[in-house]
Amino acid sequence: MNAWKHFKTITHHRHLVCLGCFRVGLYWQGLTHDLSKYSLTEFRQGVRYFQGDRSPNAAERADKGYSEAWMHHKGRNRHHYEYWTDMNLTTRTYEAVPMPRKYLVEMVMDRRAACMTYQGKDYRDDSALIYFEKSQERCLMHEDTRRQLQYILTMLAEQGEDATFRFLKQEVLAGHPFPWEKEES
Repeated sequence: MNAWKHFKTITHHRHLVCLGCFRVGLYWQGLTHDLSKYSLTEFRQGVRYFQGDRSPNAAERADKGYSEAWMHHKGRNRHHYEYWTDMNLTTRTYEAVPMPRKYLVEMVMDRRAACMTYQGKDYRDDSALIYFEKSQERCLMHEDTRRQLQYILTMLAEQGEDATFRFLKQEVLAGHPFPWEKEES
């Protein structure tokens, strides 16, 4: 029974991301988003730890102290900021690097869809921003990625989907500078 419920949940999530990506012109990313969730490594753990109201990765992490599914997932999906770490040749330590914009936009769609999936009728345009502000992940992201993501999620919360998607398509994906980048140049 959990296998069917998990399958429906991840497929619903992918569908929402796909629709969002299509609206801003990221067709390939929409079609290929989160395909690794159907792999044996991720799907098996998703079924085992399925709860329906949050990611099974959190339950797996609580049970084992780590999430095998999450480690598999973040290493294969460029829309997760954790993917974007590399060795700094000067300091010889792993550090976050800025995300390319098309993956930043896919990350926005992913976060929005995750909130829609797990919150259902309680979803609001500020849901992803609230989740982001409560998390500690901001400390792990590259400063540029964090600032851009927070700006976009704030826009979604304050101006809604239509204005935010228009901004993503016409400004972010077109390579135009963010407002503070205009001031700095």
